[in-house]
Parts: sequence; structure tokens; C-alpha cells
Amino acid sequence: METDKAQVVVIGGGATGTGILRDLALRGIPAILVEQGDLAHGTSSRFHGLLHSGARYAVKDKEAARECIEENMILRRIAPNCVELTGGLFVQLPEDDPQYADQWITACTEAGISCAEADVQELIKKNPVLSPNVTRAFKVPDCAVDGFRILWGNVNSARRYGARVLTYHRVSAIHQSNGRVTGVELINQLNGQKRSIECEMVINAAGPWGGEVAAMAGLEVNVIKDKGTLVAYNHRLMNMVVNRLRPPGDGDIFVPHGTITILGTTSTTVDDPGCTKPGHDEVLALIKIGQEMVPELESYRLIRAFAGVRPLYQAGNATGGRSVTRNFALLDHQQRDGLAGMVSIVGGKFTTFRLMAEKTVDLVASKLGVNAPCRTAREPLMTPVSEELLERGKKVFGVPGARKAAERLGDSFAQVVEQVEKNPDKGRILCECEVVSLAEIEHAAHSGDSFTLGDIRRKTRMGMGTCQGTFCSYRTLGALSGYPQFAGNHWEYLTKFLQKRWKGMRPVLWGQQLREAQLSTGIYCTLFAMERMR
Repeated sequence: METDKAQVVVIGGGATGTGILRDLALRGIPAILVEQGDLAHGTSSRFHGLLHSGARYAVKDKEAARECIEENMILRRIAPNCVELTGGLFVQLPEDDPQYADQWITACTEAGISCAEADVQELIKKNPVLSPNVTRAFKVPDCAVDGFRILWGNVNSARRYGARVLTYHRVSAIHQSNGRVTGVELINQLNGQKRSIECEMVINAAGPWGGEVAAMAGLEVNVIKDKGTLVAYNHRLMNMVVNRLRPPGDGDIFVPHGTITILGTTSTTVDDPGCTKPGHDEVLALIKIGQEMVPELESYRLIRAFAGVRPLYQAGNATGGRSVTRNFALLDHQQRDGLAGMVSIVGGKFTTFRLMAEKTVDLVASKLGVNAPCRTAREPLMTPVSEELLERGKKVFGVPGARKAAERLGDSFAQVVEQVEKNPDKGRILCECEVVSLAEIEHAAHSGDSFTLGDIRRKTRMGMGTCQGTFCSYRTLGALSGYPQFAGNHWEYLTKFLQKRWKGMRPVLWGQQLREAQLSTGIYCTLFAMERMR
């Protein structure tokens, strides 16, 4: 068994885990992050993509609301390429309680969240998809955020300071001696090999798997697994985030993302943290509720549904979803359970991941005798792309392609541009929907932690556009067939990728999307004869 050493092991490769890794690295604390799948394969990529202003929680959860608005402003500053400054709206309909609006305005003011009332008629002129029955509307500083970019920005920043990452490594045991954690044992999910890491501290940032990780150390952490289903439309219905001005409920937020719009979400308590299968009934329920704000919703094409599991936390035996706080809890297991060398961070929102990481590392650093202050609120995730470099990119990718690639790649954009300048064929576009070039695909494959087409998708957005991988997946696999990690059973690689895409398409198979699915079936089952390639 291979053995490694690090001062700290972080379990969980979502926004919180990668944020913790970055904070540790910036304070000079040697750390390894371990993740059972690829980074962002869990909750951090299965949400609205909403950077909350905190207005949604202002009435019920003032502390969470204050944290959201503060972190919203920080992320705008340190990660501008990951945040789209859409602005947000809260709209009230005739059936909504008018007294709630007044209560909400007061709560937003107390939390430091700006909310300016908008002229309803002017608003509907600019956003004609909205219901003409809107009675009041308010502008708030909500934004759209790209969860994938944030995570990879965290990791790349951490690596610059010496941090390490092990994806596809599942924790199988947490070792203890004399009341103290001494290390973890891992299983490589790709080849079954075992590995151990000796450490002084383990940080449990496993999100919905947090309870299972704690149980390996003989601890009990009550993580409420709350599944939320969302749907994605094939184009941008509006240019601002639109919330329903009422107590938080299902299907009350529309978020524009690039060329698409996401509507959600539901709230259902589940037992399995990996329960991410969206249901047909959930999709129909979302559409019905969404139509109250966007009456013509049924006429727009859905491209997929998806679901994520929120890791909510409440001390005791609470079991609800909407009723549970969206705040986070930092558990010191030495103080709480008598086990030194382990802490758990649970609950919270994507918007507050950086703050959660800061508080966690403050505690861990104090236990390790490290006095270095937190720098994550000041130091940018990546160096901004210069205008000169962007102009070079436009010459090889075109104007829209260069901007998209620069936003996705950040610090690595220069390397990809140089590759295409040396070999123009590498500028060939493999994914037309998201304008992803061969050079960008190859750059992702060279990263050292891309083992599946799904990994390439999460790094580049290949397969996430309107065609849902119908045309770009086989092109990408063909381009990568010479790479060692993609030199095996190509039928298996392609089938696994397409099945994941199918999982999201299946609940929305009607109208235009059904015709798209039939085209995809014809290409892969008839033209490529994949059913007979086993």
C-alpha cells in the first residue's frame, strides 16, 4: 500500500472543500484534498448557479442573509470571470401576501441588502416573458455564478502554493490512536488500489456525505439530505435573476446562465446522498409553478432536468427541508466528542463557501499553531486576461470563442492560445454549442486529473449545450483516443457519457427535445451501431 504524508487532509471536492484547500495553502499549511469522484461532481455543480444577495433569506434567516451579501461582494471582486452581474428581481403576484413584501423590505434593509422598487410596466417592457399580473417588483444584487470555474479556480490557486488533489479516491477508513485522528485510508475508484495518508488533522467537508464520513470516525453528524430538482431551458428567457416575492418555496427562481435559463428548485428529504435522479412529476410541478411568473413557459424548449442534494444541518433530530436553516455549522470534534484531530463543516450555501472555509481554517490553524491570517478575500482566484492576450485569442478563436475560452481557462488561456498559434488545426471547434476548441479539450486532458469524458465536460462545458453531447462527444473521444487514459474501451467511455446526458434528458422528452433525442438515437444506434459494438 502506498503511503503519503500531509499536515491536513481535506475530504470533499466541492466548493467548500476546495475553498478550504486554497485557504490552507495560502497560509502555508501542507494539505491534500481527496474526492471520491471528479471535482464538482456533487452538490456544487447541481444548483441554480445563483450567487445569492441574501434577499431570499432576509425574513427568516437574517444571519445567513448578511453572510450572503458580504460574500457576494467578495466573490465579484476575487473571481470576476466566474460571476455574471445580471442583477436580480423579486416580483410579487396578486395571490402573494402584500404584507410579506413590507416585512421583506425591512429585513433586507436590516441585513444591508439593497432593494430598490422598480416600475412594473417598464420592467415588463424589458422582460416581456414576465406575467402582466406582477403587482410589485424590486431590484436586488443577485448574480449568476459558474460553480465549475470557482472550484477549478480554487484548486489551481491552491496548487500554486503546493497543495495536492487526489480525485477518484474514496475514504474507506479514518485511523485513530489514543483519542486522536492519525490518518485516512483511501481506495482508488479507477483501479481499486489502496493508499494511506498520515496526517495531523482531517477536515470533513464532504457535503451530503458528511454524516457517512463522520461515522467512519465513530461520530454522529446529523446531515439532512435535501434533494432539489431543477430544469434547464434552451435559451435565455430573461437577463436578470427572477425570484418570487414570498416565503421560499418550490419553483420560484429563474436564473439566466449564458445562453440558457435554469428554473428550480424542489425540496425533498432523501436517504441517499447520491440520489440525483430528477423525476418526471417533479419537472411537471416546476413548470406549473413557474408558469405563474412566466405564463408562456410551456412553449419554450427544455433541454434537461437535473438534481442535487443539499447538505443541511440542524442540531438534534430535525428532518425537514425548507424549515431548516441555510446557515452553516463548524463542529470541533475534540470539544464536541473528545476526538482530537478532526473537524466537520456542514450546511451553508455555495455563496458562502469562502467564509465557511475561512472559519474552518481559522480553527484548524489555531490547533496547528499557525498564526498566518486568511488572504482568500483579498487575493484573486486567477490573474485577469490582458486585452493584448484577448486580442491574440480573437485572431485564432474569433470574438465569441475567445471570450468564452478566456472566461473558462483564466490563467491557462495563454497556453491554449499559443498552441493554436503554433498549430492552427488545434483551433478547430469540437463543441459548437459552447464554442470549445480542440486545443482546450487537449489542455483539459493534459491536466492529469481527467479520466472520463465527464471530467472533460466539467472542465470545458463540452456536451452541456443544446445538443447535450450528440455531436461533440464522439468528436472529443476521437481527438483524445491517443491519450493513455482514453486508450481503453471507447464504446464504454462514450456509452457512460451519453447515459449521463440521457439521465437528464429523459424527464423532459416531449416536443422539440423528443425530436432531438430521436436524432441522437439515430446517430448512435443506427449510424454508429453502438448497440452491437459491445
